[in-house]
Order: sequence, then structure tokens, then C-alpha cells
Amino acid sequence: MLVVVLHIVPMYIETVSNHGSRPTILLREGKRNGKRIEKRTLANLTHWPKAKVEALRQVLRDGVAAPTVIIERSVPQGHVRAVLGFLRKLGVDSLLGSRPCRERDLVLAMLVQRLLHPCSKLATTRLWHATTLAVDLGVEDADVNDLYSALDWLLARQQRIERKLAKRHLEEGAAVLYDVSSSSYHGRECVLACFGYNRDGEKLPAIVYGLMADREGRPVAVEVYPGNTSDPQTVPDQVEKLRDRFGMARIVLVGDRGMLTQTQLDALRAYPDLGWISALRFTAIRDLAEAGAFQLPLFDSVNLCEITSEDFPGERLVVCYNPLLAEDRKRTREELLQVTETQLAKIAAEVRRRTKTPLSADAIGVKVGKRNTSKRAPPAHRIPSGSLGQQSNPRIP
Repeated sequence: MLVVVLHIVPMYIETVSNHGSRPTILLREGKRNGKRIEKRTLANLTHWPKAKVEALRQVLRDGVAAPTVIIERSVPQGHVRAVLGFLRKLGVDSLLGSRPCRERDLVLAMLVQRLLHPCSKLATTRLWHATTLAVDLGVEDADVNDLYSALDWLLARQQRIERKLAKRHLEEGAAVLYDVSSSSYHGRECVLACFGYNRDGEKLPAIVYGLMADREGRPVAVEVYPGNTSDPQTVPDQVEKLRDRFGMARIVLVGDRGMLTQTQLDALRAYPDLGWISALRFTAIRDLAEAGAFQLPLFDSVNLCEITSEDFPGERLVVCYNPLLAEDRKRTREELLQVTETQLAKIAAEVRRRTKTPLSADAIGVKVGKRNTSKRAPPAHRIPSGSLGQQSNPRIP
């Protein structure tokens, strides 16, 4: 965006003699500075035709002064218009609130700023003046307290917004994706910040949040929990949200094996029209392979097969062979073997050097134990490289 300022200044045409040569014709402006008159040349009109110069002189004599255009500031706007236009095309503004209001504009401005340049709320109020964002949404005068007040307004509307999203993206019999993550928290005032399993790998308090999405990965609802909440503990809340708040009885919940534990699966069976899809743990897959539930040569011709087992009554088991994962495990196994051989070679060389005071078998065993810190990879001949998923309630697609 260009900020243009129009200055009305007295302008006139002055002819400057050149001692016998063609006179110079200049367009000038005059401005009084105390008792002095300061002149500034705006343009050289010597090359103009005489009639054109006289016409301009007549315009200036009649008191019609031409404005001087001065560009004082140029503010970027293209990326702001692109993101803001896309959000409006998706209907994000109507999701936040059906009627325009200042809180809705503030939240929309924070969303755009988050996409363009993620930063704190305080930095947001400073950075959005470097573009046309604040002007476009009419929030030039907002400070950090206004942003936090807008977030309180947004929290009060969360359930209403989630119902709109569920109505737009979910339907009876649809698959719902659900996963849990966590974030470290550095403050001291949040009642949800607790020590627990921190996925950031830091020894800091954290908060846990569970995200629900449709089968295309579009977010529908989010819930925040204390940092010491385990993944399985969040599942009942999501089931109640689907059934009570969204009014959906027939649904398929998709989650990982660490979330949909056996305890949670037993609880889900209490809902006859609720299905679920997850993956078995390694020990269960190994037991099925050793029991002959599926044959490894089968995967020479197909990558996917469905099996049944008495250990999983009423469930559909799907075995999937992943050649990319098989290659990755093979490479990892070879790297571990090479590292192990290198470490053992160093120990063997040390044993050969200790001729005066030879190392005992116990001492050698201790050294081998300290060097052997790598975990063993599962044998390739026991289970297929890939995953074995389980799905309940075959009546639900």
C-alpha cells in the first residue's frame, strides 16, 4: 500500500536568461521561510512548445495549483491479501462468528499473522503494522490486552465452532482421526502445566492436547488436558464429544496402538455402533506369526491380506507388508552389526595388548556389556515388515 500525501504549494513558471542562448524555462515552487523566499525547481520545461508553456502559465496565474505527490511510505500488502482472502474463501470468518465484531476481526488478524510470521501476542501487535493487515481489518489501535480478551471471547465460542466444523466435515459412518501431542510450558500460572511425558524431550512442565480430524486430516475439534494425562485417558472424552455434542452414533475412531489400549477397546465395545481402527503391538503380531495365522510367502505376491484369529473375536485383522519399511529395517540392522563389530574389534585389540596382566573373562564381559548399548532389531524372518491393524465392528465401513 502506498501512503500518498498531497501538498498544495504555490507554483510558477520562471524564464532564466542564458546570455544570448535560448532561455531556460523552469517550473518552480516558492515557500516563505521567515523573511526569505525559498525556491525549488520541480521541472525543466525548456523543451516544451511555447503554446504549452503559456497554457500552463495561465493555469497557474488563475490560482489553480497542481498538487505535488510525495510517496512517504510503501507498506507490503500482497501476502496479507492472499492469506486473508483465502481464509474468507474457506469461511473462517463466519465460523468464528456469524456477525462482524471487533473480537472476530482481532482473532482473524492473529490467524493471518500466525501464518505469515509466527510470534508472541506482543510481537503481533507490532509486526502487523509493518503490513496492511491492521488497516485491512481495522485493528490499528489494538494492544496486547485486546488480543487476550479476544482469545477469551474465542474460548467461549469453542463448542459452537466445533459443532459447525463437525456438521461440515463429519457424517454418520465416517472415520474420525484422533491423536495426542504435548508442548512444553515455561510459565508458572497455567493450571494445566504439569510434569509428565513431554514429547519435546525437555524436562519442563507440559500441556497435553488431543486433536480430532476428519478422514482428510481437516481439524474438527481440539481438547487441552493437564500435562500428566496419558494418551488413553483422553479417549472417553472424545467418544462422548462425538456422541453427545456432535450427535453421531455410527462412527469409526482411528488411533494409534499407544492410545487405543486393550482397556479402552473394552470400554468402546459398550457402544454397539461405534467402530475403531488401530494397530496391534509387536508382541501380538509376533504371537500371530508364530501361531501360523499368516504365512510370510504370501507377501511375495500381495502386500495386503485380511485374516481372523480366535484371540481377537469379532475383529477384522489386516496384515500389511511395507517394502520401504523392510528396506529401512534391513539397513538399520546392518548398521548395528557394523557398529558392534567395530566395538568388539577394539576390545579384542585391547585384550591382545594386555600381555603382562591379561584381562579376565569377567573383565572382558564387563567391557563387552558397556559397549553393547544398541538395541537389537527384530529378526526379519519372524514377522513381516509393516503393520498389522485391527478393526472392530465390520458392519461399519
